[in-house]
Amino acid sequence: TGTDVAKGAADMTLTDDNFATIVEAVKEGRGIYANIKKVVGFLLGTNIGEVFTVFFAMLLWHKSPLTSIQLLWINLVTDSLPAIALGMEPVEEGIMKRKPKPKDEGIFANGFGVRTVLQGVMFGILSLAAFFFGHEITGSDDGGRTLAFMVLALSQIVQAFNMRSDRSLFRINPFGNRTLNLAALASFALVAVLIFTPLRSVFGMVVLPTELYLIGLGLILVPLLVMEIGKLVGYLMHRR
Repeated sequence: TGTDVAKGAADMTLTDDNFATIVEAVKEGRGIYANIKKVVGFLLGTNIGEVFTVFFAMLLWHKSPLTSIQLLWINLVTDSLPAIALGMEPVEEGIMKRKPKPKDEGIFANGFGVRTVLQGVMFGILSLAAFFFGHEITGSDDGGRTLAFMVLALSQIVQAFNMRSDRSLFRINPFGNRTLNLAALASFALVAVLIFTPLRSVFGMVVLPTELYLIGLGLILVPLLVMEIGKLVGYLMHRR
């Protein structure tokens, strides 16, 4: 029928004769696209950090700061739970006030790709610093690898919260995504089990001096500081 032909040719078909449905559909679509970018940015940035860490450690010290099983644990366990939770992020407030995106705009447009790479480099530098401090203070590769594993794994959990919004975490509810909160707690608990129980020996890790745990805590919080500064700069530039 003519109605079926019209439906087939249409870009959008309303089933309830309510124009507000279009607005809600666009809002939902923008939210899904934003969540895809968050997940891609999070996973790509963290993986670039891991590659950067291993590559430059081999150049500098001819040894890897992370074992294969440690890298697998970070990729398959620590990263996966926050990534899934980011994909379930609620639609951000004010998303309908943003300008429509061109059809041919790629996901890495407007500097998103560059920021993702820089975030990966940041994780790499933090992990190398952790390995250096751990090795220097304990005098062993296992000590360096333990601190590098702790810093890389936990800083990526912090990064998941940074990826929730382009706005500062202090301007939104930082714990507004309940799924992410649970995922972060689970990932943190799994990392803690490896570091503070006899299981650490299976992963080539050792007990560290208290001072190294404090150094690690400082390094873990660096992504939060760097991302907040970056968001502030972006906000000030946008206002101009």
